[in-house]
Amino acid sequence: MKNVQVIDRADNATFSIFQASDEAFAAIFPDDRDIEFIEDFVERVGSERAGSILGPLWERPVLKRDAQGLHGTLFYEWADRRKHWPATKREVDWDERAINTAQRLLFAARREGPHQ
Repeated sequence: MKNVQVIDRADNATFSIFQASDEAFAAIFPDDRDIEFIEDFVERVGSERAGSILGPLWERPVLKRDAQGLHGTLFYEWADRRKHWPATKREVDWDERAINTAQRLLFAARREGPHQ
């Protein structure tokens, strides 16, 4: 199981965390991604399959204080901000001007190796 934080632009957004099965996580975040926009996910897999993947996710909320790591972030209604995000949709690929020195070092060390 992997933890996914859901961030949307609603005024009452909770930025909740949900557990995804390994298969669901791989469908939402393919190719070593850890960032996805719901619009891209639905376009990639179709609305019916997206619904069948996300349905069980909503049934497995996790309290933030109990979460053992965060493996991916799913954004709702953020497509207009996509230009600010790495095209690869991997956290380790942030533009170095957008992160601090410690992040640059950490991300550089993880960029080439397997994403964990």
